[in-house]
Amino acid sequence: MAKSTTAKKHASPHDASGAFKPSRLSRLTPSWLTQRWSRWISKRLPPQKQVTLSHKGIFILPSGFGLFWLGLIVLLYLFGTNYQNNLVIGLSLLLASVFHTCIIYSYKNLAGLTFKAVTPPHAYADDSMPFPIMLTGHTRQDNPDTTHQQICLQFSHQRHARVKRMQEQTIATVVFEHTKRGRLNPGRIKVSSYFPLGLCRAWSYVDLDIHHVIFAKPEVCDIKLASHISDNDTQYEHGKLHPGVDDYKGLRSYIPGESLKQVAWKQWAQDKGMLTKEFDEPEGLPVWLTLANTSGNNIEHKLSKLAWQVDKLSQSQQIFGLILDEHIINQQTGEAHRVACQTAIGTYHLPANMNPDFSPSHVTNSSVGEPL
Repeated sequence: MAKSTTAKKHASPHDASGAFKPSRLSRLTPSWLTQRWSRWISKRLPPQKQVTLSHKGIFILPSGFGLFWLGLIVLLYLFGTNYQNNLVIGLSLLLASVFHTCIIYSYKNLAGLTFKAVTPPHAYADDSMPFPIMLTGHTRQDNPDTTHQQICLQFSHQRHARVKRMQEQTIATVVFEHTKRGRLNPGRIKVSSYFPLGLCRAWSYVDLDIHHVIFAKPEVCDIKLASHISDNDTQYEHGKLHPGVDDYKGLRSYIPGESLKQVAWKQWAQDKGMLTKEFDEPEGLPVWLTLANTSGNNIEHKLSKLAWQVDKLSQSQQIFGLILDEHIINQQTGEAHRVACQTAIGTYHLPANMNPDFSPSHVTNSSVGEPL
């Protein structure tokens, strides 16, 4: 089984406030030319769940050092022909052959490289969002390492991650910073390399069709639970779990003296030992978290408070429901319920959140509460 390693991350140019500072070339490029290039790339390299680089999507141009190298070749050749010096002419031809060889190796360094997105962790607004990307390459027969080296991966206007040396399967973590709540599509990943001598820059664009929900940033507050039936709305009198016979919770080790009716005989027959089934049932009446009963300066402030309450109640395994205007999530508990509530809060009255460099034609707006 091949190992997976995390790529090293390097900072890209940012100003004092942390916002991305575009390069001089980006500032000088007309916006219409940038948009036209983006549309052409989107058509040539459409979004796919798994992408393998080939000659269709790999671009190669001389780097700054490569342009200097070409100028030196021309200068030496002119000098050699002018003074009829075969040694200088031979040196210029040797440098030209080295440059030509670098073009071939620059292409081979990216060709055949396969990219596939790995399920990212949950993240909250204003946090750095790590996107794990699985890179798969071809290994040598006598070496577990691949021929792919010094590869940089980067979302537009974000920091880049560098993979110095790949194995057959390598996980590179590409970071997307300054996230906002909502459905995030980080857009294309720019894959580039200056291997082997830095004379040529080979790059490509990989769109893995990544869509992820960014939760609202939690803000500590008082928990306010409401029951629309009961006159007593004390927050810890309703919705708590206690041992019962209604809802199956899980298995635990058998304690001698317990009733044999609760023993998981199926697991015992599979030689997993004596285990006891646990059941829970809620106390009192169902309770709700509601946007209407949450105080705040604005809608974002209220949603941040709701996000914190959802995490806090889920941590204490308390049953609750969520009401966001017309969208209702029934009472439940557990990790799946927490994610469903945080998703509804994070996508409340917001369209998809996209990378500024990504073409909006590839994103479909989703309604609140729509399953991922």
